Amino acid sequence: MAFAAQFAGVYLNFNPEDAASRSGKLAAFLAAGMDPQMGWDGYGKLSAVAIQPYDIEVSDAQNAVVSVAFQTGPRRMILTVPIYYSGDSSGRFAVSGRPAVLPAPAPADVPQAAAPETDDAAAAELKPQLEGFFKEYASGDTAGLQRYVAAGKSLPSFGGAFTFSQLKEVVVPVGGATREIQAVVVWAVPNGSATPSPDATDPAAVGGTLEQAYRLTVEKQGDKWFVADIRGGGRSVG
Repeated sequence: MAFAAQFAGVYLNFNPEDAASRSGKLAAFLAAGMDPQMGWDGYGKLSAVAIQPYDIEVSDAQNAVVSVAFQTGPRRMILTVPIYYSGDSSGRFAVSGRPAVLPAPAPADVPQAAAPETDDAAAAELKPQLEGFFKEYASGDTAGLQRYVAAGKSLPSFGGAFTFSQLKEVVVPVGGATREIQAVVVWAVPNGSATPSPDATDPAAVGGTLEQAYRLTVEKQGDKWFVADIRGGGRSVG
């Protein structure tokens, strides 16, 4: 599958100015006697990005058709590549037939998830704590971050890669002193300078914003909530 994806990176990118270079690169993948341009007439242009192995259909111990996903312009598509495997100690591969482009499957229909029963009082208590946590989580102030982290725990941070802009949403289900919650955070995205601007309210200084979702394990210790763990968010609910 990796061999097919490498081949696709060459095969799916061409323009007339690069024809000779492309055929030279393709030669590293092709079985003997195959068309050095693999069916391209030398005109037109194509470019592909986000090339990744997608699936494999094995015919026997030495033959398979590998599907490779790629993006060209706004379209997500699939390239199928016939591959031959030597099956001996050399472990060599070759493209053994003409590839074919197919439409990629449409996105799956995801049913709406039921919203959990929420604890608004706990959410109100958590919000200022989470705002402080995400601010320090972004900045990389270890001592400042630890003030919001549960006793006995330690968490890495972004170290200044982003700047905290806003805690947009907090979903806190009912429960005890330990809860699994979800939070939607707005990060200020750097504008390309080495150090992000501390003014996360100035679009010209920030460059843009990005909303992301997180799951957090929070624990109530005394009269305050603390973060014990942070992970990427799951399915949206509501």
